[in-house]
Amino acid sequence: MADKARVFIDASVYVAAAHSPTGGSSLLLEVLSAHPSYGGVASRLVLLEAERNIQAKFGEADLARFYKLLADLDPEMVPTPPADSLGAASALVGEGDAHVLAAAVAANCAFLVTLDRAAFLTERVLNAGLPLRPLTPGDFLKEVLSQR
Repeated sequence: MADKARVFIDASVYVAAAHSPTGGSSLLLEVLSAHPSYGGVASRLVLLEAERNIQAKFGEADLARFYKLLADLDPEMVPTPPADSLGAASALVGEGDAHVLAAAVAANCAFLVTLDRAAFLTERVLNAGLPLRPLTPGDFLKEVLSQR
């Protein structure tokens, strides 16, 4: 994936995509699956969080769709971030979401795509000088892909 821009996908995007086949999150995953310039990145914790949420909120059809989207995307799996990076991320996004930000930064991702505006799309995060850009699926599709 050295020649591809790395895109870390948050659990919220997988959940939305699994439940809404015609929504922006689903379109994002489908586009990333086929786009030669971008590569999806995930962590085990993010995928487990998505799976748990889909199982708790929706039915088996949505869970099957999640597995299909995941298989099509075939994201690069990155390890759980080290404890020292969790502290810095926690100061920006809170303890519950620190693993997402820390994993995306540790994996040298250019983008972190999320629907969690309250955690990741705040002035604090956007102005933190991070080496990645947090975006919603719609913003990624409009801003990033339209430039290529």
